[in-house]
Amino acid sequence: MGVVNVTPDSFSDGGRWFDPERAIEHALELSAAGAELLDVGGESTRPGAARVDPDEELRRVVPVIAELARRGLRVSVDTMRATTAAAAVEAGAELVNDVSAGLADRAMAEIVAASGARYVAMHWRGHSDRMDGLAEYHDVVREVRDELAARVDALVAAGVDASRIVLDPGLGFAKRAEHNWQLLARLDELQALGLPVLVGASRKRFIGALLPGDAPVEQRDLPTAVVSVLSAQAGAWAVRVHDVAATRLALDVLGAWQHGRRG
Repeated sequence: MGVVNVTPDSFSDGGRWFDPERAIEHALELSAAGAELLDVGGESTRPGAARVDPDEELRRVVPVIAELARRGLRVSVDTMRATTAAAAVEAGAELVNDVSAGLADRAMAEIVAASGARYVAMHWRGHSDRMDGLAEYHDVVREVRDELAARVDALVAAGVDASRIVLDPGLGFAKRAEHNWQLLARLDELQALGLPVLVGASRKRFIGALLPGDAPVEQRDLPTAVVSVLSAQAGAWAVRVHDVAATRLALDVLGAWQHGRRG
């Protein structure tokens, strides 16, 4: 899954793709590099980020999604709003990637159920301006698993087809570095819920903490690719990344290794 941020304030790319034409061009480059799904978002969820006006979010993402879908590419929309999700699916998105798992907008489940789109439900405890204060756990893996299971039950009760749900542990969202590593190391415990798991570790703070000093954010791509390979080995359904080319190459190496073992 390649990240397409149509935002002026993303932590990872600083608004480089805020212009719709540049966002489309960037998405095409990610597709050519091996992205199988293009995740278009119009609202930053970096720590401390303020909410974007709903109409502005629509203005940012719908034209990009429509053009990519017109070109036959597979697209998802990264949004917490039901109205944005509905407009994106109408424009051609096949998946709704909701970092709040329906908690930020109670209408989301109904919209997703009616659309038939696939739905990523991420573990979430609160909006970006306060999530760092919610990172308190006794056993982060067990608590994330149980809270995700509760969200799945609520979504299914609201009409969402369980077979269309993908889970995301929410790395970096109300999580400290040690929480993220524990979740990655025990990914199998989340998979025990019986649903596909998406891993979104790309360029996040806990990755950056492995690097010296003030290393630019792009230097987080190599450790991200390593995490992507380890996640694939652990059975992840997909990885969400900024540097698709490096990740695609790393996954191809894993595939060749596994093929050699079978041969």
